[in-house]
Amino acid sequence: MRIHLHPTGMAAAALGALATLWAAPAAAADKEVTFAYQDMVVPFRVIMESGAIEKATGYKITWRKFGGGGDVIRAMASGNVALGEAGSSPIAAAASQGLPIELFWILDDIADAEQLVARDGSGVTDVKSLKGHTVATPFVSTSHYQLMYALQKAGLGAKDVKVLNMRPPEIAAAWERGDIDATFIWDPVLAKVKANGKVIDSAAKIAEEGRPTFDGLVVDKAWAEGNKPFMVEFVKLLSGEDARYAADKSNWTPGSDPVKAVAKWTGADPADVPAGMAAYRFPTLSQQASATWLGGGATAALKNTADFLKEQGKVQDLAPDYGKYVTDEYVKAAAK
Repeated sequence: MRIHLHPTGMAAAALGALATLWAAPAAAADKEVTFAYQDMVVPFRVIMESGAIEKATGYKITWRKFGGGGDVIRAMASGNVALGEAGSSPIAAAASQGLPIELFWILDDIADAEQLVARDGSGVTDVKSLKGHTVATPFVSTSHYQLMYALQKAGLGAKDVKVLNMRPPEIAAAWERGDIDATFIWDPVLAKVKANGKVIDSAAKIAEEGRPTFDGLVVDKAWAEGNKPFMVEFVKLLSGEDARYAADKSNWTPGSDPVKAVAKWTGADPADVPAGMAAYRFPTLSQQASATWLGGGATAALKNTADFLKEQGKVQDLAPDYGKYVTDEYVKAAAK
């Protein structure tokens, strides 16, 4: 059954228009770059806070926070942003329209870090009982993709559920006001809604059904080509911070400096950060290049996601080869 949701800024027509506006950021000369990030609670925030990337590369980095992956892709399409974070769903949508980006790092395997939560007292006990209720999620995010799949699987269509397009801060406010009955979302908002809500589906469960999702780092291809030393050093720093987290999780307590850094950049409550990060999985440098991720698995996930988005009317066309939008070049160089 098709689920016809409201049009989004990442609809095919809008993406097509953006593609015509694409202007590759200038390569290398001024050693400056703008990075578009979101509010996921991940170890990467620690090196954002420390300035380690700037110190190691000599680049000036402007960090710009966005409310969802669709917003990040639009900013990259404008030519003003060379690097950014986006989920597998918006990356698949961008690749379907031929935007010149490359996925070069798996920021996280989403696992249980995104969940569908129903408000206590709403009368919603499972996905099927969402009929007649209001659900919010950021459109064309991984959560949106998962919500559409969950509704379809439960036999629910556009007339059965009111699905609202909201960014995470808007979802938090709407939840507090009692305007919505459920949301498919990630931390830090996820922790807030779970305080008076019940989890009725999750990214991990949906992944077990053959629809895995992830967050990744993407780069404008022309910019990456002109800034390869930066890209390799950046990947080394990402890998190092993930490894430090994996080796020392017990010391990531609410009062620790790393947790404070994550909370500062994401807006999360420090008390919620340790559990929020534990819900993700962070592939190691060797795992990044494996067949599970950049060596083939990510390409397959993007293709499967794009197929579903086309079925749902979110993209009009499919890319001939999604492998063109995935590279393991910088991971392999960083591992040498």
